[in-house]
Amino acid sequence: MYQILKAERLAEKIFLMDVEAPRVAKTCQPGEFVIVKMDERGERIPLTICDYNRNAGTVTIVFQIVGASTRRMAGLGKGDAFQDFVGPLGQPSEFVKENFDEVKGRKYLFVAGGVGTAPVYPQVKWMREHGIEADVIVGAKTKDLLILEEEMKAVAANLYITTDDGSYGRKGMVTEVIRDLVENQGRQYDICVAIGPMIMMKFVCLLTKELGLPTIVSMNPVMVDGTGMCGACRLSVGGEVKFACVDGPEFDGHLVDFDEAMKRQQIYKTEEGRAMLRLAEGETHHGGCGHCG
Repeated sequence: MYQILKAERLAEKIFLMDVEAPRVAKTCQPGEFVIVKMDERGERIPLTICDYNRNAGTVTIVFQIVGASTRRMAGLGKGDAFQDFVGPLGQPSEFVKENFDEVKGRKYLFVAGGVGTAPVYPQVKWMREHGIEADVIVGAKTKDLLILEEEMKAVAANLYITTDDGSYGRKGMVTEVIRDLVENQGRQYDICVAIGPMIMMKFVCLLTKELGLPTIVSMNPVMVDGTGMCGACRLSVGGEVKFACVDGPEFDGHLVDFDEAMKRQQIYKTEEGRAMLRLAEGETHHGGCGHCG
């Protein structure tokens, strides 16, 4: 069992938990994820790692209530435990594996939308710990849905906050801030990392492609099973079939077919939709979830 050492509500339907998981904490890296399971009958839930403390043996997860399982999870508190806490899974962020001198020589811009702030935080924290300054844009619908502001302030070189309704920070979308920084303020970036809702990442990529700014996105929103078995996270990247949970979750955002991914995500939610996808995709459907026949 994996004990919950801390549980708190960050915003409406958004929760944070510190979980005692020494083996995961010992080896995890920014960009990777874990799969949690509350009990023997519980659903497998893939969640990106928000933070980790190797000395304390803890891993921090942030999740949003989107269904029955996450609603049950939100009812857990300090002292409760998960039956399974599997990880680290997926591929770590590219900069972790690249030549450090090359990484240090780049200027990074991170863009976080909503709960996407959680997986952006460990990446920016890694940068700070390695002496690399990075600018960060955090977007939320309203001030009440903004999370991890103080934590992000502590690791970002410059933090820009924007809300859709103007209730806090700048009013508008994250794309407006990107354009302002690059075109009006003359900021120069080598790489943009954008993590958030699919529609946000799509429009960030449309803009950064126009600006000639290479962009990495995390496709964790499309993951369901987290092991490459169910096929829910199938997507096209540069015309090739990829699966977010095993090949990613991070990809070149300028090569991701977001329209296909968003459409497929909606279709996959129904039994009939899964059957249609299996028929259309044939052997590449990558079935195995038990729902495809």
